[in-house]
Amino acid sequence: MMRLQLKRVYASPADTDGIRILVDRLWPRGLSKAEARIDFWAKEAAPSNELRRWYQHEQEKWPEFQRKYVAELQGNPGPVQELIAKTGHGNATLLFSSKETSLNNAAVLKDYLETLL
Repeated sequence: MMRLQLKRVYASPADTDGIRILVDRLWPRGLSKAEARIDFWAKEAAPSNELRRWYQHEQEKWPEFQRKYVAELQGNPGPVQELIAKTGHGNATLLFSSKETSLNNAAVLKDYLETLL
């Protein structure tokens, strides 16, 4: 069974990361592709630009952000299926750039993926 974990993309890669998947729509600021060591960039599975701009990590919007993001994922299953196919059955680390380590799109995506596996 696949094991999913979350990690900031700025943290050092580890052998236990498995496949490293960037789940942000935008490339992380100040980070080269070599430094990031990304195996797959799932930007189509990230929140839409409209939703991302609306949320702006305002904690009071978190419940509504979760609902809207899951609705986006359900309405466009292709990128999620591609992400699942890329991960296989080993470890996978969903990488995000936000300083907010728990109330972010990667956490919502992880929970959503776990309901499908």
